[in-house]
Amino acid sequence: MSPSRSRIATSLMGAAGEHYVMSCLLRRGYIAALAPEGAPNLDIVVSTEDGRFQTGIQVKTRRGHGADRGWHMSAKHENIVSPTLYYCFVDFVSTSAKACKVWIVPSETVADAVRLSHATWLATPGAKGQQRKDSTMRRFLPDYERVFGAAQNPYPDGWLDPFIENWGQLADTH
Repeated sequence: MSPSRSRIATSLMGAAGEHYVMSCLLRRGYIAALAPEGAPNLDIVVSTEDGRFQTGIQVKTRRGHGADRGWHMSAKHENIVSPTLYYCFVDFVSTSAKACKVWIVPSETVADAVRLSHATWLATPGAKGQQRKDSTMRRFLPDYERVFGAAQNPYPDGWLDPFIENWGQLADTH
């Protein structure tokens, strides 16, 4: 796949995730709309029907699991924390809507996991014992065992289970 075609496919997958999340919100009675292009830190603006509660959602989308089953993040996500900001991690396991899963995770939880895991990864020597080089890339994972080791892992396999399709937590914040 050519680089431009790859970027187009990535953009389409991201748009599909955003529209899927909007559809989930609208079906649950929320007012939801795409944020303006280039809006920092959120993709969807959400409100209750009466407008008294508003929140923002950033959508991260993947298709299939990949090697580590995670989502791409960046260094900025270590510091984006707001009680009214959530991430929706969308997994289009296949082309079937029935196979789609969404994890709705508070921004503080995401920031903590991304920040702690990256700091731990940086502090751990590479495969040849070398100091790792920092970059802006981060990963949000359903299991951080490869980063922390089995005994010290604060984010073991299953830690994201309480967030699967947990749309109710949005209502709990207002």
